[in-house]
Amino acid sequence: MKKLQILLSTNINFPNLGIVLKNVSSGFDVFGYHIALYGVVIGFGMLLGWLIAEWMAKRTGQNTEFYLDFALVAIIVSVIGARLYYVVFAWDEFADNPLSIFNLRTGGLAIYGGIIAAVITAIVYTRIKKYPFWLLADTGCIGLITGQIIGRWGNFFNREAFGKYTDSLFAMQLDRRDVSYVFKDTISTERLQELYTGKAAALNRILEIRNHVVAVNGVEYIQVHPTFLYESLWNLCLLVILILYTKHKKFDGEVMLLYLAGYGLGRVWMEGLRTDQLFLWGTPFAVSQILSALIVVVAIGMIVYKRHKALIKLNNKMKK
Repeated sequence: MKKLQILLSTNINFPNLGIVLKNVSSGFDVFGYHIALYGVVIGFGMLLGWLIAEWMAKRTGQNTEFYLDFALVAIIVSVIGARLYYVVFAWDEFADNPLSIFNLRTGGLAIYGGIIAAVITAIVYTRIKKYPFWLLADTGCIGLITGQIIGRWGNFFNREAFGKYTDSLFAMQLDRRDVSYVFKDTISTERLQELYTGKAAALNRILEIRNHVVAVNGVEYIQVHPTFLYESLWNLCLLVILILYTKHKKFDGEVMLLYLAGYGLGRVWMEGLRTDQLFLWGTPFAVSQILSALIVVVAIGMIVYKRHKALIKLNNKMKK
């Protein structure tokens, strides 16, 4: 659920932690032009991701310049892929104004679209340059997940990608004026039921949030799971595991497969909390949750198969 307005500077609260972040803005103005922090954060994540990938390439004795050349192409293609993935599964948001597809400042990038685009780019690029694809994948995924850790904070500034209602330790309160229209009284329950026909679970999550609006100093807040934070922390833990595991891998591609399995597993859980899921057309099934589950199964299956194959090869060498 993408927002089309420029947000005000409002508070974001974590009441059960006793944290109040005052006047959190969505961006800033430069010479009369509004710069969205969403884009700034994602851009910074991409830059840091490239630097980490180059560090990993140097650490493993590879040509670092190759990764700079690849990054210049892959970043552009990945942004396009992330946008196309979002647009395809949220076409209703753009049908009345197709030109808004090109406005990325208000959000609307789906990470799986970016990952798919990056993988396709890597396959083509390594074939042209005659470079081992799986070696690049092992190195590149370190940069990719670094970018994801940072990039998720763009959702924080945009007040999006949050979960259902909660009163848990990490419960987050967002000013009701800043979030999607579906959480406001300006849209009736009857209209919501029409919009979410056949999607009872998603509708119930939205209604539960609307039924638990809290007032703080005269301002209405919704109270939700900060799923962007969960994902950022999950990915940070996964990054540490991948870096430590790199020198222990048994075959090229194992680190990439471990990334896919680890990220997919976390995403299966977090998608179950989200209130802005993208659905398979005409179904109540969250497309990213289904894709995540498939990725976990395939990645783990490939790790088991390739490790078994490597073990057989090792045993044959020892017999000789």
